[in-house]
Amino acid sequence: MSIQIVEKSGEGLSRVFGVTVSVKELSQRADARIAEISPQLQLKGFRPGKVPPAHVRRIYGKSIMGEVIEQTLSESTQKAIDDAHLRPATQPDLKMQSDMAKVLAGQQDLSYEIQLEVMPEFTPIDPAKLTLSRPVYSPTDAEVDEALSDLAAQNRTYESKTGKSAKAADGDMVVIDFLGRTDGVAFEGGAAEDAQLVLGSGQFIPGFEDQLIGAKSGDDVTVKVTFPEDYGSEALKGKAAEFEVKVKDVRAAAKTELDDEFAKTLGLESMEALKDAVRVQIQQRYANQSRFKLKRALLDVLDAEHSFPLPPRMVEAEFGVIWNQVEGDRKQGNLPPEDAAKTEDELKSEYRQIAERRVRLGLVLAELGRAHNVQVTDQELTEAARQEAMRYGAQAQEVFDYLRKTPQAQAQLRAPLYEDKVVDLIFGLAKVEDKAVSKDELMADDELPENYGGDKPAAKPKKAAKAKAEAKPEAEASTSEPSAAKPKAPAKPKAKKADA
Repeated sequence: MSIQIVEKSGEGLSRVFGVTVSVKELSQRADARIAEISPQLQLKGFRPGKVPPAHVRRIYGKSIMGEVIEQTLSESTQKAIDDAHLRPATQPDLKMQSDMAKVLAGQQDLSYEIQLEVMPEFTPIDPAKLTLSRPVYSPTDAEVDEALSDLAAQNRTYESKTGKSAKAADGDMVVIDFLGRTDGVAFEGGAAEDAQLVLGSGQFIPGFEDQLIGAKSGDDVTVKVTFPEDYGSEALKGKAAEFEVKVKDVRAAAKTELDDEFAKTLGLESMEALKDAVRVQIQQRYANQSRFKLKRALLDVLDAEHSFPLPPRMVEAEFGVIWNQVEGDRKQGNLPPEDAAKTEDELKSEYRQIAERRVRLGLVLAELGRAHNVQVTDQELTEAARQEAMRYGAQAQEVFDYLRKTPQAQAQLRAPLYEDKVVDLIFGLAKVEDKAVSKDELMADDELPENYGGDKPAAKPKKAAKAKAEAKPEAEASTSEPSAAKPKAPAKPKAKKADA
């Protein structure tokens, strides 16, 4: 045979195949390629389509052979996988055995090894046999009223103060011009005109707003502050600064009436409609948290019910993603206290268990999805790309085009969609019982279960950082989104987030 494929080893999930493609086979493929392109060539001294094959081989022989070898590697690798009826868990590694210079010159057979890991064989649990508990909580009238009050506070208007009460007090808005200096030199981002600042809002660094209390319209105030050690700009961290502030107006908050007129300013026809909209929004937030906890319970059950060998390279890749994040957090001093005191080996051991859990759960969900023919449609993928692109404002179309045309980006969009569809399928087949809980119980952070990753029980349940690593997509989805961007203040690295 011109192509020989031999299985050299097959221990556990690892497979090694030896492949040999004869010189004769490669030469025949190269000849066929030359015959295919010769009619299209136009070379000096020859009529179009009349270039002799020998001349083509002399000029383009090595590049054509390189193309043939690349195609042969792909075809023979796929043939080895198909003939053995394997499902690869990772991309195969190809290890050349031949002298490639001689292979390109047509002097030696092409010989190489295929090293790959295969998907483990296991039978997933029948979703219909699962019983899950979903925590549920309904917002009270008091919560709705509180949310309406917060909404009114966020949309309050301010009116200029007059008379004896014209001095700025906590909660008032001041309209100011300011110029900041460190070591007597103005710094970038340290100046603004007609900036609106609500005293006590925490928009500026500690001490700035306090020094404007008591100021009147027309006053010039020198504000002395020290930038925090964790400030976003390296050049300003921990530095003392002085701001020359011109107070141009002092405004008090006008009372906002929760009535139909207020509702209309928000685009709703009546106060009753606004109240219903707020209730629905709160209910949706609780419903999202209920689903998050139900999914977490499902993952715990699936993890406990399945035990099978994991593809080592798949685990290493997952661990690498997690560990990069851990190292980044450690360099920035953001590790939780229980992790900060541990050695690197201890942390690696614990996070490797999380990587193993994530790989195991991913394989279980994938197998359940395959068994039930779960598919992500092109329409769903396009909609996901559109929603992601909308986050980029003016660049939305450019991002959308990238997401639609880049295979890796498509895969990253498809994965969470597929996972959610499989999870919803399981919820539909399993017995799901609603359990009424308090608001605190519903919103509390979960801890990882004992023995979440290996045969040995963990010393204690792992808290927030490891919960985030264990269920990354859900953890990210459950965090509140930042509020709309605010005018950049000179004395604080980030605008304060509004409550969801």
